[in-house]
Amino acid sequence: MSLKSLFIFTTDAFMSIGMKRNFNLKHNNKKIIMTLTKSKHLPAILFSLAMVVPVTAQATIVEVRTVLGNFEVNLFDEATPETVENFLSYVNSGSYANNVVHRTEASFVMQAGGFTYNNVFPPTPIQTGAAVINEPVFSNVRGTIAMAKLGGNINSATSQWFINVNNNAANLDVQNGGFTVFGQVLGNGMEIVDAITSTPNFNFGGAFTSIPLRNYTSADQNANTEPTDNNVILMTDIVVINAEVVTNSNLNPARNTLLDTGTDNNENDDNSTSSGGSLGTFLVSLMAIFVLRRRLLKA
Repeated sequence: MSLKSLFIFTTDAFMSIGMKRNFNLKHNNKKIIMTLTKSKHLPAILFSLAMVVPVTAQATIVEVRTVLGNFEVNLFDEATPETVENFLSYVNSGSYANNVVHRTEASFVMQAGGFTYNNVFPPTPIQTGAAVINEPVFSNVRGTIAMAKLGGNINSATSQWFINVNNNAANLDVQNGGFTVFGQVLGNGMEIVDAITSTPNFNFGGAFTSIPLRNYTSADQNANTEPTDNNVILMTDIVVINAEVVTNSNLNPARNTLLDTGTDNNENDDNSTSSGGSLGTFLVSLMAIFVLRRRLLKA
C-alpha cells in the first residue's frame, strides 16, 4: 500500500478512537513519529499530509533482456519518481521490445531506448511521449542508469537511457543541468554491460555513429553488407520482476554533490520540489500540519 493510501485508509480508524495515537512513518528510510488526536478536523489534516507524501511508482526492479544475457536494475522510484514513472510507461507499453543498443563508448556509456529493429537497417525510432523533468539527485558513477537528453535542454529526456560503464560524475553530474540517475545495475549485471561495450562498434551516421555489431567486420561495412538481427545487439524486452515499493534497501547510491544548485536555473529549482527524496520539504509540511493541529485543539 502506498503512503498516500495508508493515510487515507487510517482516517476513519483514528476518528473512532478517543485518545492520542502515535503514528510511525518511514520516509526515505528515516523514521518519523507523529501524534494524532481525535478531532472533527482530522480527515482534513490526514488528507493534507497525504498530499505532501510522494506517491511512488509501484515497481522497483526490472530485468533488461538482451541477446548477450540479462541483467537487473533497481529503480530509485522514491527519489526520482517522475523519471521512474516515465521509464516504466515505456516498459509497460512494450516500447522497449526489440530495442537495440545503438551506442557504446569505451569506458563511458552504453545507450539504448530509442530505436527498434524491425528486420530493416538502420533501426526505426520509437514513438516517444512528453519529456520528463530533470531530477539530478544521484551521481553518474559506474553501474548507474540515467536518462539521455538533448544538448542544451535540461528537461528533454524521453525514452533513451544509458548505463555508466565508468565513473562519469565529473562530467555528467554537471553537464546540461546534470543527467538524472534513476537506478542501479544489480549483482553481476555489469558483466553483461561490459560485454556489450566490448563489442566492436561502427559508424553508420546519424544516431548510429558508434553502434555495436556482433559478427560484423570493417570488410562487411566496406562491402555495404546490411547488418541483420544476427549483428545488432537486441534487447528482446525490459520487464518488471519485482513491483514492491521498497527493495534492496541496503543500496546507498552516491548523491550528486557537484551540481551548483545556486545557479539561476529555474528548471532545477522546480525539480528540487518535485523529487520524492526531499525529506526537508516533507518535514516542513509536517511542521505546518502540527501547528494547525494545535490551533484546532485550542478552539
